[in-house]
Amino acid sequence: MTMSFYSQVIFPRLCDLLLDRPAVAKLRGELLAHTRGEVLEIGFGTGLNLACYPDHVRRINAVDANPGMHRLARRRIHQAGIEVRQHVASCERLPFNDRMFDCAVSTFTLCSVERVDRAIAELHRVLKPGGRFLFLEHGLSPEPAVRKWQRRLNWLEMNLADGCRLDRDMRGLVTAQFAAADIAEFYLAGIPWTHGYMYRGIASKAP
Repeated sequence: MTMSFYSQVIFPRLCDLLLDRPAVAKLRGELLAHTRGEVLEIGFGTGLNLACYPDHVRRINAVDANPGMHRLARRRIHQAGIEVRQHVASCERLPFNDRMFDCAVSTFTLCSVERVDRAIAELHRVLKPGGRFLFLEHGLSPEPAVRKWQRRLNWLEMNLADGCRLDRDMRGLVTAQFAAADIAEFYLAGIPWTHGYMYRGIASKAP
């Protein structure tokens, strides 16, 4: 499918502006401290995670379906001192063999994937036995009043944010594929509750 000018040019800049915040960077750093070995990052976006990886991470494979994101990420890649192997591909069909990675990372990505169940199954496939899936995602609130507004606003969010949905149950989606998962849920301060209910977790593939 051909991407629009908005998707390739405007939205990457908007995404970069909205997600480049100190509070979010802190959450990224806390999560990425658990990375190890061969790392895959899906939804690489504009490279906001690069500054948050620990020093022992020297190389990552980065996947994003939007070429506009990759173009905007080049400056951060040059500054990071991490080797980044960029792949313009869908995370619903990853261009990797089975059991290649020790760690997979997704931040603010699964909300926008059309077949999110397939994407998580792909992550499970490419992880080695005992591999970890690290994720930081927004999604469905447990509060009925907030859920109601999340579903009401979905059509607007999907149009403005390149397919992003507000009402995905990230816990349920991850635990459907990974038997072991440690997941924290909370509201991100300073963000509307409809957009700021967070899931941060580490899921493990069976050894």
